[in-house]
Amino acid sequence: MSLRDSLELIRTVRPDAGTAAIDHEILAERASSLGAAERKVVNAIAALAEAMPDRDDRLATARQVVWEYFVQRELVGFRRHNDVIQELSIPREVLAGLGAMAKRT
Repeated sequence: MSLRDSLELIRTVRPDAGTAAIDHEILAERASSLGAAERKVVNAIAALAEAMPDRDDRLATARQVVWEYFVQRELVGFRRHNDVIQELSIPREVLAGLGAMAKRT
């Protein structure tokens, strides 16, 4: 039995539950993806705090990762970032350059 057949059977028995399983999977994937993006932010900020010789590279990486995280949060409906900025201790120097792109050579 294919997924489509299964969904048709579910709709026949419970019309309101036809897409519930897929909706649940989508929400779970969004949460998982957002969690992975947050871990990248935490790691990038930790690497920045430890950086001395290659600080500029790590700062650029941190800015990129935080920007990607904020975009992802907005895509799932979180428009305000003040809480996560405080919770993750995102430095001002990272926030100041969000979305900036390095000049390509």
